[in-house]
Amino acid sequence: MAHLSRRIAVIAAGEMGAAVAARLVKAGHSVFTNLDGRSQRTRQRASDAGMQDVPFTQMAQETEWMLSILPPRDAVDLAQKYVDALKGSGKQRSGRKVYVDCNAVSPVTVKKIASLFEGSGVTFLDAGIIGGPPSDTYSSHIYASADPSDEDAQTALKEFIEFEKCGIKMTALQGDGADIGSASALKMSYAGITKGTTGLFCTMILAAHASSPSTSSALLHEMAYSQPQLLQRIARGVPTSIPKAYRWVAEMEEISSFVDSGLRKDVDSEGVSSDGPRDSEASGEGQIHQGMANIFRRLETALEKDGKDEGDIGTLLAFAKEAGEVLAEKAKS
Repeated sequence: MAHLSRRIAVIAAGEMGAAVAARLVKAGHSVFTNLDGRSQRTRQRASDAGMQDVPFTQMAQETEWMLSILPPRDAVDLAQKYVDALKGSGKQRSGRKVYVDCNAVSPVTVKKIASLFEGSGVTFLDAGIIGGPPSDTYSSHIYASADPSDEDAQTALKEFIEFEKCGIKMTALQGDGADIGSASALKMSYAGITKGTTGLFCTMILAAHASSPSTSSALLHEMAYSQPQLLQRIARGVPTSIPKAYRWVAEMEEISSFVDSGLRKDVDSEGVSSDGPRDSEASGEGQIHQGMANIFRRLETALEKDGKDEGDIGTLLAFAKEAGEVLAEKAKS
């Protein structure tokens, strides 16, 4: 696709959005964004990526592709703002437009977003990004899906996958049952395992320490003996997750919704399923990731209140640091 330059909008210029934009710019595409109200740090990140700052309405009107890459809590509002910008621009629209939601939202949420584009003339694609921000030496993986009965959407899906030539791994979800919501479901499932595991690590480390520091120390050394691979994940993953905790709260809530909507389809109003009785007072299996949302919210608050040296954050970082040291010493023996 590098031979054909596209005009692409990317919102927002966060770490992921700017990294994706940089790959597109490097491949010869023109990438636009809107930086109203954004910090100087974000403006510098956008500039470094080659993103061009323009008014939101102009961006919506003059680009063919729109990639929504931002915290999940803002996904619906951005889609509505985009639709309103096109309606209120007062200009005759030229060419087709494709809106791609790349956010960590549940299938229910992404279908709500897709409904905003009904009758708008804008083609909608569902996408999910797995992995970290792409770079010259690393590629995240973007999965995408579309309405199988919509020929325009299927054509756009094929073209979207061609952006793989920009250095980002791309896969179209097609076949049995694939539809709007499938890419988001994959993202929810993957993040529910990976980030959910990190949440579980943090929960049990803090619970052990709350019992007593000796309990926490015994936990660390037992894991070094019997579960060194898990302890290595703690040593590496827990410290890097703490600055992201504020972003993961809404993502865990979306995963909770995804789990409940999928696993409790067969539950009637009395809390009984075809598999037998369930606890009618429970909110379903989605409680697992609601708990993860709670722990990440706790870490967000602790980081703001106590910083990195005290409280919950200090406990987690100290545990992770000692874990690394114990594993390193074990490797020498």
